[in-house]
Amino acid sequence: MTGWTIGGLAAEAGVGVETVRFYQRRGLLDEPERPAGAGSAGGHRRYDERDAERLRFIRAAKVAGFTLGEIAELLRLDAVRDRPRARELAEARVRALDERIGELTAARDRLQHLAAACRGGTDGPCPIVSSLAGGG
Repeated sequence: MTGWTIGGLAAEAGVGVETVRFYQRRGLLDEPERPAGAGSAGGHRRYDERDAERLRFIRAAKVAGFTLGEIAELLRLDAVRDRPRARELAEARVRALDERIGELTAARDRLQHLAAACRGGTDGPCPIVSSLAGGG
């Protein structure tokens, strides 16, 4: 027999078996047929390198912040070679990441300021807790 079982595929792609099944239910990954024929009743489905590549792509796209719907669209776009739309999705993701980076930078700066204020005294309420609780 060639190819991986679902567990082998999951290990090869660095995800869990339930993740593979989830992506199959979402239509992002095909589920191979069980082998037919004598002696193979209840045989295990087999996955190949294309399946592992797809799982690695899905994982990388999720890390980049794409939603599962956007990932499905990217996969469809690749099949029809629609580079302009794929580029549009990537540019939108970059804008969203830039916005999020701005939000995180502002949060970090605010926490640094609060930590410095907390360091400056020992009396009264903690400025960190007060600020986060809405009091400052």
